Amino acid sequence: MHFKTVAIVGRHQDTGLDAPLLELAATLHALGCEVLIEADTARNTGVGQLPVASYDDIGKQADLAVIMGGDGTMLGAARRLAHSGVPLIGINHGRLGFITDIPLSSAHDALSSVIQGNYESEERTLLEGRVTRAGETLFSGQALNDVVLNRAGRGGMIEVRVELDGTFMYSQRADGLIVATPTGSTAYSLSASGPIVHPRLNAILLVPVAPQTLSNRPIVLPDTGTLSLTITALGRVESGASVHFDMQTWSDCQPGDRIDVRRAAHRVRFLHPEGYSFFSTLRRKLYWNHMPQPTDEAE
Repeated sequence: MHFKTVAIVGRHQDTGLDAPLLELAATLHALGCEVLIEADTARNTGVGQLPVASYDDIGKQADLAVIMGGDGTMLGAARRLAHSGVPLIGINHGRLGFITDIPLSSAHDALSSVIQGNYESEERTLLEGRVTRAGETLFSGQALNDVVLNRAGRGGMIEVRVELDGTFMYSQRADGLIVATPTGSTAYSLSASGPIVHPRLNAILLVPVAPQTLSNRPIVLPDTGTLSLTITALGRVESGASVHFDMQTWSDCQPGDRIDVRRAAHRVRFLHPEGYSFFSTLRRKLYWNHMPQPTDEAE
């Protein structure tokens, strides 16, 4: 058996998640797996029949983590488990689901195939960054999708100086800037007209949000460097700015603050059932090709 101990993490904010979680556990037990359930998931769904484990426990004991929810649930689990190397597989119990790509209706067959060793593996880039002021680190975090600097509330545009490895790129006035991984290219970056980047590419995207100068376009950069975003001015005296590392937020940015972003030391490992295609996911989620293609039935 490839995966003896499997942990389950669920989007515990969803009502009625207890039943599909128990069905998932039953499937895994039938395949001969020992099953753990993440502590917050157990507490908030009332699923107390399974051994409860913290993320640290999962990192030490589990051979696989099954994430049931939307992409936000996967983002949180990926950040917590990346350092342990535990592979992740996503079952969609949300809406869009670019990285929780297995439909709930297909979960039983998909998991059976994966547990038996029939799967495809891929690694995804993770970002790490910090907010500094006068040389002091105020906040640090990791992100699987993106690090976003944006104006707060109704404040005016923010002014930012951008450097790559200390080399000046440009100064920009905009509502914000997105630093995204290829995984994050289908998230906020996409809605800001950023390009879709294949997850196998070693790249970082820099995407302006509503820039004052329309010639400021998204740019794809190598992921070997450090991007530095220095806030040089805020739109109004009462304006503010915030930085978001996926769902983690620092909301007290001031002129002079610098946000340094680089590729993290660890990567996130995703598993998919055999036959997985990134392009198939794009076709389904972005409604490419209104007419079904012959191969779609097998996907």
